[in-house]
Amino acid sequence: MQFDRKLQLATDLYQFTMGNVYVQDGKAKEEAVFDVFIRTNPFQGGYTVAAGLEQVIDYINGLCFTREDTALLKKNHPEFSDVFLDYLENFKFEGEIFAIPEGTIIFPMEPIIRVKAPLVQAQIVETTILSIINHQTLIATKASRIIEEAKGDVVMEFGLRRAHGTEAGYYGARAAVIGGCTGTSVVETEEMLERPSMGTMSHSFIQSYDTELEAFEKFVQYNPDNAVLLVDTYNTLSQGVPNAIRVFKKALADGNVTSGYGIRIDSGDLAYLSTEARKMLDEAGLESAMIVASSDLDEHLIKDLKSQGAKINSWGVGTKLITAYDCPSLGGVYKLSEIAGKPKLKVSDDPGKITNPGYKKIYRIYGKSNDMALADLITLEDEVINQDEPLTIFHPVYTWKKRNITDYYVRELLVPVFIKGECVYDCPTISEIQQHLKNEKENLWPAFKRMVNPHVYHVDLSEKLWSLKQQLLSDAE
Repeated sequence: MQFDRKLQLATDLYQFTMGNVYVQDGKAKEEAVFDVFIRTNPFQGGYTVAAGLEQVIDYINGLCFTREDTALLKKNHPEFSDVFLDYLENFKFEGEIFAIPEGTIIFPMEPIIRVKAPLVQAQIVETTILSIINHQTLIATKASRIIEEAKGDVVMEFGLRRAHGTEAGYYGARAAVIGGCTGTSVVETEEMLERPSMGTMSHSFIQSYDTELEAFEKFVQYNPDNAVLLVDTYNTLSQGVPNAIRVFKKALADGNVTSGYGIRIDSGDLAYLSTEARKMLDEAGLESAMIVASSDLDEHLIKDLKSQGAKINSWGVGTKLITAYDCPSLGGVYKLSEIAGKPKLKVSDDPGKITNPGYKKIYRIYGKSNDMALADLITLEDEVINQDEPLTIFHPVYTWKKRNITDYYVRELLVPVFIKGECVYDCPTISEIQQHLKNEKENLWPAFKRMVNPHVYHVDLSEKLWSLKQQLLSDAE
């Protein structure tokens, strides 16, 4: 049986269960503030890349509930009151959303998105916002790490067939390009990403012909601008590369191939095979032929292959990128920080799960002399930093660890996205987001970008916010 998806119902039941109570108990219009944040960087890394905001905007703009939706809810959940279902039928987001722009480097505990809206509205949007942000931020971060280790080589996202469904592959491809990938194999993304999809050939294409040589000849004949030949179907060095050389030399002589040609290796000892293949190609006068590698690549393997001197200049990365293989969940959370003007925090025996209260914003502090990021400071919304005066920051737990900063400037990270329910944000293009991330990484010290044991970036609380948190903790005892 075919079921049409209802994205407005793609949420957790408890959002509606709580909303049903709020509406009947007179709390629906209480103004609430929620923060989306992460508690740790993924992949044991030193930073995270914000992504997914454009899809959050699309979701909020289109969010509504039809009579068919409420009838379905009533059928399956008779405990839902008519007054609550009527509320849903007239639902329109009326609040505000501030967010950190996509492509910005972020760190644990600082709000990626800040929602301020009537309580029921702020609650209903939680699950979908988290689903979007958690997924794309995770994949963008993984891609950024891979790009970092590729050291300027082309990286292509090839993971759709291993993604957790085609929707995850579609938006994962978007996030991968934000993270720095040149392109993706996903044809569906071409309009969204404003760039053509990328790809070569499969082993089955070669096997469908009587000989590998014939397969290569036919492929180059019909794909002169994408003449990348997969050379490991039978024997990479004794058959694949020699056959590719033969086809390339003839095509070049006939003027059928001018640029963008090369080989792809998808199995075996990539360091050894690429080195030997490079020698063979160069000896044949094909110095401009590229060598593309695939085969379960990630940042760790790419770094290792480069350290071995592999002659690879283009990387097709699939499974371990699109599934975030070594960290399959970002773990971003959506926590209440204020209700009806009263700051709130969640108390826990685990210090890392104690939230920061109040209506907050984030300053990033840069050194004037080099434009490098020094630290982030989370403050209450009404706080202003006087950049003409020295700034003292301190560790939010080990408060004796202090740092005096002079000769600096600051940038607020949260920007307005929705005001009074109306979108006020112009989404940048994917290329602009990708460039923004490049700029962000240039302003981040190498110690924070290390793949293993990165230095911990400082995210501190203002004295006013820290004092508020301590008072609320004391009151909770």
